[in-house]
Amino acid sequence: MSDVPAIDKRQARRAFCRAAPRYDEVAVLQREIGRRMLERLQLVRLQPQLILDLGAGTGLAIDGLMRRYPKARLLALDFALPMLQRARHRGWWLRRPACVCADLEQLPIADATIDLIYSNAALQWSNDLEATFREFLRVLKPGGLLMFTTFGPDTLKELRLAWSAVDGYSHVSNFPDMHDVGDALLRARFADPVVDVDRMTLTYPDVDGLMRDLKVLGAHNVTRQRPRGLTGRGRLQAMRVAYESYRRGDLLPASYEVVYGHAWVPERPAEPGVAFVPVPRSGPR
Repeated sequence: MSDVPAIDKRQARRAFCRAAPRYDEVAVLQREIGRRMLERLQLVRLQPQLILDLGAGTGLAIDGLMRRYPKARLLALDFALPMLQRARHRGWWLRRPACVCADLEQLPIADATIDLIYSNAALQWSNDLEATFREFLRVLKPGGLLMFTTFGPDTLKELRLAWSAVDGYSHVSNFPDMHDVGDALLRARFADPVVDVDRMTLTYPDVDGLMRDLKVLGAHNVTRQRPRGLTGRGRLQAMRVAYESYRRGDLLPASYEVVYGHAWVPERPAEPGVAFVPVPRSGPR
């Protein structure tokens, strides 16, 4: 995974701060993925006391998590303060979430305090996935659960290939493969990791509509290998022409490879020099 361009966190934070006022207008995919994650939680026997909504954004998942776990306390964490200012107004009367502005790679949370980490479409902003998983393991209690989604390498493949026909810069983030995500979970010493993929497609009348949505979401290019300065009209037009090869009828596709994963914290820590081999569970926990 060393070939994944590093994310410029400062630029990413600025992008999401600017995106906060209109984020909910275009977060169609994020909302649907979050709905599917909540459905998966129905299959898990877990009664958490403290939930961490990690990369909470504007708090799209907060109401659903509170309804699923009415006795739990919820902590919403995001690195963009304007996002959290919207998330803090979610929830039921007298049951607002607590909010923390921080980076998911350095959590200001005590060891072994969280029962459930729920993270929807946030891990792609990590520069070191294995280290981030170790940080998650640190704050989760023994027997705690990590459930997350992120994006795989086929995400926005049409846009990436269209730009590659124009220049050699990084215009779209490179996302880790599902198997790399699973390996990182194992190396971080999570137990019983399960990772699978769902493929979704959004459609647009033109590529400019896609690029506008990405900008409104705050999800435009913030890799350190991105081109500096303004993109010239000639290169932008060449990219539009290249993207047209994917047109189907009146619409252009934008592909997303959604990686779902969950894993458990071992009930007891691994001893030095001792490896635990995960054994499939016989039924829901």
